Amino acid sequence: MDYESVNEKASGETILIVDDVEPNRLILGEIIKDMGCNPVLAESGEQALELAEEHYPQLVLTDISMPGMTGYELCKVLKGNEKTKNIPVVFISAFDDPHDIVEGFQLGGEDYITKPFIPEVVQARVGVHLRLHVAKWELMEMNRKLQISVGEQLRQMEQEKKNILYAMANVAAKNASYQEEHIERLRRNCRILAQGMQLSPLFEDQISDTFIDTVELAAPLCDIGNIGVPREILQKKSALTEEETSIVQDHTNIGVKLLQDLQIGNDYNDFISTTIDIVKYHHENWDGSGYPDGLRGEEIPLSAQIVSVVERYCILTGEENMDKQEAFAVMEKEAGKGLNRDIFGICCKISRQLI
Repeated sequence: MDYESVNEKASGETILIVDDVEPNRLILGEIIKDMGCNPVLAESGEQALELAEEHYPQLVLTDISMPGMTGYELCKVLKGNEKTKNIPVVFISAFDDPHDIVEGFQLGGEDYITKPFIPEVVQARVGVHLRLHVAKWELMEMNRKLQISVGEQLRQMEQEKKNILYAMANVAAKNASYQEEHIERLRRNCRILAQGMQLSPLFEDQISDTFIDTVELAAPLCDIGNIGVPREILQKKSALTEEETSIVQDHTNIGVKLLQDLQIGNDYNDFISTTIDIVKYHHENWDGSGYPDGLRGEEIPLSAQIVSVVERYCILTGEENMDKQEAFAVMEKEAGKGLNRDIFGICCKISRQLI
């Protein structure tokens, strides 16, 4: 296969592949073509910059260690250019040193793929970032339109954005095989629990009526990042591999990236800020064993703690088909470990109100 044949125009998204080793470029080109995408190959960072201007790729896969301009330097130039700063960059390397990975993320890289290439892993990672790129572009375009609106027009469009987020959350829930009423139960039960906490001396100073309203609106979006996780992984019945587990856990970061482009007016920012806390931290555990940041205790935002307790209840009494008594017996064992014991205690007291 020659260089030109791999660069022929395909019908899908354009992926720029940058590697000074020709076999690596060709292998990745074939993997990308099998996805129905259009691979554009570059043998250096300098050539990649020229091709990025010409083709405007939807994703860049770049080796780190190359003669001349390194992958890190290429990423820095792309992110510093107004025209190319929003193109996702995924690093490829034979090394998996944590220092290298952290440096890539600090420069604005989106992900990291190690050699030798596993086609299924490459395609899963690329697919996630392509979907995320499209979603971010749509949300950014919506932001542009919202910023020229005033008064009632702005409020209406803000509601439209919420509707889109809820629609995306519904798709994400279906991808994860949640029951049809899961999101509605989660929303209503979070409000019930927050109201119960407001009456407790332990939380009355932290929970206002506005906080309750915001948590109720934000809670259904907790797993919106699942829209960027392959459905076959979310619905897999057998145990996940380490790589698949990493992809699933990344849904918190995917969700946050979707939401961060939506902050505009002060009132709406309160909603987005709370939603980001919930999306990012509702899988943190009280004892610090959760993800993505290993927060523990009061380090976890209160809104995320509430959603964590309620989502556990909803899954146990929904997808796992337990009655309330069985569900609370399971949660009692998790209190103080995965769940805030005080919040769980209030949840038990108001259990009759939960749906």
